[in-house]
Parts: sequence; structure tokens; C-alpha cells
Amino acid sequence: MKLERAAVSTPAAARPNSGHMIRAEDLRKRYGHRVALDGVSFTVNAGEIVGLLGPNGAGKTTTLSILSGVIAPDSGRASIASYDLATAPRLARQSLGLVPQSLALYPTLTALENLVFFGRIQGMAARAALRHARTLLEEVGLGDRADNVVNEFSGGMMRRLNIACGMVHFPAAIMLDEPTVGVDPQSRGRIFAVVEAAAQAGGAILYSTHYMEEAERLCNRIVLIDHGKIVAQGTDRELIALAGTEPRIEIMTKKALPPGWSNGIAGVGELPWDGVGGFAAAATLRTLDQVPDVIRRAGEIGGEVVEFRVHRPNLQDAFLKLTGRALRDTP
Repeated sequence: MKLERAAVSTPAAARPNSGHMIRAEDLRKRYGHRVALDGVSFTVNAGEIVGLLGPNGAGKTTTLSILSGVIAPDSGRASIASYDLATAPRLARQSLGLVPQSLALYPTLTALENLVFFGRIQGMAARAALRHARTLLEEVGLGDRADNVVNEFSGGMMRRLNIACGMVHFPAAIMLDEPTVGVDPQSRGRIFAVVEAAAQAGGAILYSTHYMEEAERLCNRIVLIDHGKIVAQGTDRELIALAGTEPRIEIMTKKALPPGWSNGIAGVGELPWDGVGGFAAAATLRTLDQVPDVIRRAGEIGGEVVEFRVHRPNLQDAFLKLTGRALRDTP
């Protein structure tokens, strides 16, 4: 699918060429005795997609609310496209495209009417809003549904229109909160394409999600927040390395493998096996290059390797290692 950059780009006169388009500086926020944010700082540059990850109650929603101007921090600063939300809130909000998790659409209006309305309230001229609205509808795969009322749309169609409404006024920065919740694979793929095209055109994207595979695919950097603090930030590979997660191999053999079966293979750590059925063992590896040696040893001692699985560390492993596995039910 080919996307036209003009549909998601901003006129040069309306957007700085580079630099921090989204900036959070030492943000702090309390709700009574509960600390929601405790010194959160990060930036999102032009042309960059940054993932905002964290368990429930970690502080993501409060962070997004402050950066969108919905609430004010107790202390610290937030800015959009170099406009301070405390001293220049109107200009900051005009520079921001917000795509909330709760659909911000008028169900009795058509798709085109929704887009034109949101463009107009952001100060666009009627003709410019209409022209860009039609282009965006093509981008999100709704060009043939422009004149249909929104309450006839599927969930995936509404999600795509929701994103278009946040982008209609050519914002320098775009913040998306769980934009793919409940959508079908086709809609998810189209959403990814639109987000990537927006970044390629120079937009700064802050992408909040609970789906680790989305963050791995889309994001240049990841900000991991927990208990109101930044736990880690960097690329997915940097977070995986920071968490100290290692490749893992699970092996099923004809005969049981005794403790110490991997002795002599440097960097291999035997793990307690919790599998069900058959004779099996598990071990961590220093590198994936050790897989052939481990399989050969297991076959020699266990009679024959019947089956094996290798798990490469991923962002979800790092997420759980850095934030813990306990359930979080706090909103």
C-alpha cells in the first residue's frame, strides 16, 4: 500500500524543522496521598516514534493528560513543538494531534463531516479542511465511506477515523493512546502504515500501547514507566539487554537428562523444568550460537533429541523483568 506523504505532513511554515516536538521535564503529580508521577522526563523528536509502556496504574494516562493539556502537573514542565503548555497552551494544543483511547467521534455525523468539524475547530479554513479530510479518508481506507454516518461503522473503521480526526489539522506532534484496541488485523495494519507515514513525513509520535509486538515493530525508542517513574528508556534491544534476559532452549529427549548434563558448555545455565510429559530440560544460553552444542550434548546423554524450542528474548520478557509479574488492577 502506497501512502501519500502530503496527507500526513505539515506545511514547513507551520512546523519547526527538527528538535524536541514533545518534551516532559520532571513531571510530578499527586492525587491525594497517591503519587501518580514522580519526576518523569523524556522527549520525542521530529520524525520519531516513541512508545510509552507500563502496567496499569503506572502513570501513562496521567502523563498523556498533562502533555495534552487536560490537567496541569503539580510541578515540572511540558511542551509541544517548543510551546510551553503552561504559558502558551493554545499554541501547544494547536500543534498537537490527540488520538484518545475512548473514541472522540460524533456518531450521527458522516466520516467526512467529523473530519471537517475537527479541522475547523483547530482553525483550518473550510476549503482546506475539506480537501485534507478527503485525502485522509483515503489514507485510512475509508474513502468510499466518506458520506456514511459513523454509527454504521465497525469498531476498526471507527478507530481509523479516530486517528484521522487527530491528524486533520497537520499537527507537529501526535499522541496515540491504545489506538488498536479491539480492531481486526486489516485495520491494525492500516493504522501502522498511517503512523509510520506520519513519522516519515516529520511528525513526532508518542504511541502508548499494551501490545509489546506493536512497540517492537513501530517504535524507534521506548519509555517504560512504572509506579510514576521512568524505569528505563531506549531501543527495544537496549531494554532487553538492560533487563538481562537471555535466550532459552527447551529440549525433549528419549531418556531423562540428569542434573549437570550441560557441564562443560560455558555460559549454559540449567533451569528447573515445569513442562508436562516426556523427558525434558530447559536451559539459558549466553548466545544462540550455543544451540548446536547444547542439542548435541542432550542427544548424547538423553539418547535422542525428540523436540526442541528456542526462545529469543523479546520486549515482553524485558517488560516483565523490569516491572514484575504481579497483576495491576489500579486504573
